[in-house]
Amino acid sequence: MASRLHAFNRFELKYLVRVEEAAAIRDELAERMDRDVHSPVGGYGVWSLYYDTPQLRFYWEKIEGLKFRRKLRIRHYGTLDGITDDSPVCVEIKQRVNRVTQKRRITLPYGTARQLCDGRELVPHAPRESAFVQEVLELIVRLNLRPTAITGYQREALVGRGADTGLRVTLDRRVRGRDRDFHFGTATPENRFTVPPHLAVMEVKVNERTPHWITDLTARRNLALVRISKYVQSVEAFGRAPRSVFHLDTADWPPPAPDSPSGAPLPESTPTTAGAA
Repeated sequence: MASRLHAFNRFELKYLVRVEEAAAIRDELAERMDRDVHSPVGGYGVWSLYYDTPQLRFYWEKIEGLKFRRKLRIRHYGTLDGITDDSPVCVEIKQRVNRVTQKRRITLPYGTARQLCDGRELVPHAPRESAFVQEVLELIVRLNLRPTAITGYQREALVGRGADTGLRVTLDRRVRGRDRDFHFGTATPENRFTVPPHLAVMEVKVNERTPHWITDLTARRNLALVRISKYVQSVEAFGRAPRSVFHLDTADWPPPAPDSPSGAPLPESTPTTAGAA
């Protein structure tokens, strides 16, 4: 059986962008980058179920800025309409080692992923996936991990071309979440915006260095470099922990006045095609 294990390292920079400016930024990026083949016009949905300890160990590791920290999540790409136990999802460990972000994940049917992460059972896997599956299971059992928060957003993705191979830029809007109803197939989930809806999160991901023209773009547009975590936003938005220095304060990012000029917004269509992160 071919292995479904994927692993990669990246440096990540995050910026907050007003939605009315995001379309112009996307179009400017498209002059030097290609649309990700998995990213249709309007983008695709990304839904993640995060696991943590009852004491929120992974949350506090982020807040305290540990040089080595990690998170466990189940992630689904695309719409949640009609999701079944056979729908493909990723079981992923995302970890930070100093300034480098590392991701390791395997693709499993949703029912099998829940059997592993919620049922705490060893599931069928390819030989090359064994170490990863064992690590996931060991983390869940040893730390008593449990579902803690769901995040969701609409993502558009572009990838570098030529000399910029390895560059990836994503624009995430309508960032929302919930602290209950953790099944992806919940009929009427009570999601709440965890990032104000007039803001999008732009992430620049590189293997080694950020291209100079990206740096020029962010400086020219006066984009704010932020240390934002969608998981942290969800935990704090629902009162699971006090608001930290990482929390996005809406008072610092007020919505535009109703009569203020704005550029073309990102499309609000919700495609059914899944994408790859």
